[in-house]
Amino acid sequence: MRSRVFEQICGILGTAMVAAFVLGLAWGISHGFAGFWGGLPFWVISLGVLALVLYDLWDSTMKKTTSD
Repeated sequence: MRSRVFEQICGILGTAMVAAFVLGLAWGISHGFAGFWGGLPFWVISLGVLALVLYDLWDSTMKKTTSD
């Protein structure tokens, strides 16, 4: 039981750090030299990547499996 809770906490912390980095990078690109329209493709890619990261978090820590 403790191992599962520890995995969930570490997974959430790791996901939050990745999300903060990617969103900060996207914000910096959009508000810097590239401007909004230049940064828009990066925003689209970033949001897609974050969706995959969240799915992986759910799949690896939150989803009930038959082997547990």
